[in-house]
Amino acid sequence: MQGNLRVGPTGSEIDLVELMRGLWARKLLIAGVTLVGTLLGLLYILVVTPVYEAQGLVIPPTQHSIAELNNGRSEAGLPVFTVTAVYDVFTRNLRSEILRRRFFEEQYLPSLSAEERKKSVGLLYSDFSKALGVALVDKNVSDRYSVIVRYPDPVIAEKWAQLYIEQAGAVAHQEVVDNAMREAEVRAKNLAQQINTLRETGRRVREDSVIRLREALRIANAIGLREPPMVPNKISNEVSSDMEGDLTFMRGSKALEAELKNLEDRQSDDPFIDGLRKLQANYAFYKNLEIDGNKLKVFRFDGPVDVSDAPVKPKRALSVLGGALIGLIVGLLIACGVLLLASPAPATRET
Repeated sequence: MQGNLRVGPTGSEIDLVELMRGLWARKLLIAGVTLVGTLLGLLYILVVTPVYEAQGLVIPPTQHSIAELNNGRSEAGLPVFTVTAVYDVFTRNLRSEILRRRFFEEQYLPSLSAEERKKSVGLLYSDFSKALGVALVDKNVSDRYSVIVRYPDPVIAEKWAQLYIEQAGAVAHQEVVDNAMREAEVRAKNLAQQINTLRETGRRVREDSVIRLREALRIANAIGLREPPMVPNKISNEVSSDMEGDLTFMRGSKALEAELKNLEDRQSDDPFIDGLRKLQANYAFYKNLEIDGNKLKVFRFDGPVDVSDAPVKPKRALSVLGGALIGLIVGLLIACGVLLLASPAPATRET
């Protein structure tokens, strides 16, 4: 049984067996075109600059790595820094446009040749954005990020991946420390204001006491009351408790003079101000707060930066195979075209 293949609008048909025989007869043509396609694929590999890929992975720091930030904070009534909060600062900087622009200007542009830098800044930045990417490794794991750098030199690709992560870490590190120190400065300023207010209030209270004692002393001197009056025991407590305000003079001029001299000679009211010492202790903590940056880590590398052994672009095997496949298809099409042109025209049917 034979199969027929319709090949044109005129109704002409070619037997499939004959088609296969015709293609086989032109196998050298097909093989030659296939070889040309394969060679073009090999030429593409040789002409196109190979690109290597470096990947660095980062994960959150440990609780121990941020302990320096929380030194004394809970005792002072401040909220402690969490691993998530610190790592969020790092990942925000890792994805920030400011860091990318700085890296583009400081690292990428100087690596280009004078000829390459003739392109517009927009095109160069577009090329840079394709060369360096930041992304989540797994959407189901929200704290593991990768920095991928693609560059013709694998050494530079590895260096840039490492450097970009470290620069993001340095910026985040400084931001976290600055935030903690700025918060301490604000707290210290507020506490200093409270301390000054309490001291001013204590000074005014002492001055008011001096004025009241002087008035009471004048009254005691006027009536010749040197000592407190003798009263029966059963009402002595009542009289003693009433020796304030208008009855302060009943203490006697001797006691009033001693108390007045003591108040006037007092060098500091601090020991007599309730709550002042606690405020001073908190103020000293915030004022003298220091953070050892060497003990603070805002991220961790999840292993070393990995560099591909073979170029990720172009794909050598895929390029050769693709060239051979395209050559084969083109060879078959050419062979079919030659076969159609060589086939005899169909006979004209007489009426």
